[in-house]
Amino acid sequence: MTTSTVNHLLKQMTIKEKIAQLLQLAGPFFKGSDQQGQITGPMAEMPIEEEHILNSSSVLGVSGAKEVISIQQKHLEENRLGIPLLFMADIVHGYKTIFPVPLAIGCSWDLELAKKSTEIAAKEAAVSGVHVTFAPMVDLVRDPRWGRVMESTGEDPHLNSLFAKAFVEGFQKENLTSDTESVAACVKHFAAYGAAQAGRDYNTVDLSERQLRESYLPAYKAALDAGCEMVMTAFNTVDGIPATGNKELMRDLLREEWGFDGVLISDWGAVKELIAHGVAEDEKEAAKKAILAGLDIEMMTACYAQYLEELVEQGEIDIKLIDEAVLRILTLKEKLDLFNNPCRGASIEAEKAIVGHADHRKASRDLAAKSTVLLKNNHQTLPLSRNQKIALIGPFGDSNDLLGPWAGVGVKDEAVTMIKALKDHLPENNLIFSEGSSIEKITQSQLDEALQAASQADVVVLALGESSSMSGEANSRTNIQLPQAQLELIKTVAKEGKPVVTVLFNGRPLDLHGVVEHSDALLEAWFPGTEGGNALVDLLYGKVSPSAKLSMSFPYNVGQVPVYYNHFNTGRPKGAPDAQEHYVSDYMDSPNDPLFPFGFGLSYTSFAYDQFELSTDELTADSVIEASIRVKNTGSCSGEEIVQLYIRDFSGEIVRPVKELKDFCRISLEPGESEIIRFSIKEEQLRYHHKDLSFTSDAGKFEVFAGPNSQDTHSLFFTLKMKGGHTS
Repeated sequence: MTTSTVNHLLKQMTIKEKIAQLLQLAGPFFKGSDQQGQITGPMAEMPIEEEHILNSSSVLGVSGAKEVISIQQKHLEENRLGIPLLFMADIVHGYKTIFPVPLAIGCSWDLELAKKSTEIAAKEAAVSGVHVTFAPMVDLVRDPRWGRVMESTGEDPHLNSLFAKAFVEGFQKENLTSDTESVAACVKHFAAYGAAQAGRDYNTVDLSERQLRESYLPAYKAALDAGCEMVMTAFNTVDGIPATGNKELMRDLLREEWGFDGVLISDWGAVKELIAHGVAEDEKEAAKKAILAGLDIEMMTACYAQYLEELVEQGEIDIKLIDEAVLRILTLKEKLDLFNNPCRGASIEAEKAIVGHADHRKASRDLAAKSTVLLKNNHQTLPLSRNQKIALIGPFGDSNDLLGPWAGVGVKDEAVTMIKALKDHLPENNLIFSEGSSIEKITQSQLDEALQAASQADVVVLALGESSSMSGEANSRTNIQLPQAQLELIKTVAKEGKPVVTVLFNGRPLDLHGVVEHSDALLEAWFPGTEGGNALVDLLYGKVSPSAKLSMSFPYNVGQVPVYYNHFNTGRPKGAPDAQEHYVSDYMDSPNDPLFPFGFGLSYTSFAYDQFELSTDELTADSVIEASIRVKNTGSCSGEEIVQLYIRDFSGEIVRPVKELKDFCRISLEPGESEIIRFSIKEEQLRYHHKDLSFTSDAGKFEVFAGPNSQDTHSLFFTLKMKGGHTS
């Protein structure tokens, strides 16, 4: 089917058929679904007519080749014009083979492995009948109280943008039409959902437009520049208007300024929520505001289905708005070749062979190891030796709750647990296990058993953390410490005097008081996915040396949040020379800095940085400065290091961050080996949004930093010289 044919098809459609194309429904509404008719809860109250279902554009949350084929075939038997359905699902960090949560993937700083993870997720999902994934989620996150930080790759606009591009390229590959192992990507949540006030899900976002453009929009733009086919609106307000009905954000910025002509879909129920937000009196007004804003598909409410035709008849909206939305939906179906191949890549036989393939699990294991951050390693406690007797203690020791939220159709029972992986690796007599506590409760008998296990061991490995239900959507927390039961467990076990290695499983940065001081070594494993246990044994025993670096800061305590590395200075920063010591921007009861900063992560070896040099101390619009630094492996084993480059603008028209990540490089060095790392600095890297929102740079003094993280750096200075003082 060609574009002209799609236009011809549009002309044949009645207004009711067109409006139904703008409706997305869950699987139970459709004939052929395994759950057909099982419509419960709020879904049961939706005013959906048979005609809506027969002409709906898409199905939400259904996968599995057999069911998809069944629904599609029955749909086409009854759809007057033979318009196929789109099948959409949340394939966030894996389909059946589950990879680490995206926040963990961000800590890998490994764009190739990230891309590979979405290629595999797409392959498994496509053969199971999925056409569109609601991913990547690229919301910039700075507040770990928000449960959905686990879906993002972190707090930095540059790093998030690189991952957004990699994820989209992995999902969509090079040609959606011919490559049936790809899926269309849907970047979310547009825009600034990660800035929800107080870290409370669905809450208000209130940002200046400059801050929105500077920090929050770049990753969405990177996804779209990579060809992302769809955008999902955010639940939150932007400049006082809910995103789903925000014409300035969706039609003016996204469509007109950025030129996005793909499909725009609401999040679940977000159109009707315009009423609760207080910008629509009823569902009719909600429908009007959403269509005027450029929203194509309404997910799981029926405001469009009920009122768009009436709005057209009353002259309140132009039928052209509906036509352009339908045309975008039909065009996506055409790109996916659904008119020629309605079931696309869905295959019951291929599904059995491909989904959960051993090669896919191997990739998950590799990425889990690359995503686990070594936060502490006193006295070279790690790596362990197979000759040591290990006491594995804690609620995650024998837990398969390793997949995390939004785990596709992953099966917890198929996840490799810590105890299984250790049993496979160690002599039988060198492993003792005690649960120690549950996630949130502890008994004296559990404590006694844990102490007994610790007393018999050479080393204690504590497996602690949050359950997956404590992170993710609608799981915001004000207390981001480990539950008290686990804090009591670690404090009690540490008194036994044995070396303590703590492995953390969680979906957000935590306040680690009560953990870090009782741990000789500390591994942040996040929710590591299907092969989590094996990946952690690879790390614990030195088969792999940790190389991950935090992509989101760990606060000293919750009272600091939001805490992030690329903050602004105040007029009285700590140590301000012209202020009395007490009268500076400081806490009375806490340091300003996080416990573990952005970019931080240790290795089993050590690296020394020296010989930091700039090729020149002057930069112009047409020149390049080469920044070079020598990195040497000063330890006793090979290792990978992520060398990071940051820049600070000392005097801008607008206040600038104390430093901003501009580049990074991964290197692998043998003991005693060194390498000169070179970065290119160009004028375009110094641009930012000025008061008039122009994207330009300012002449003047800059500081460039290089090092292993955002705090421990070497620095030098250069000057940008421009005609007229700034350039675009």
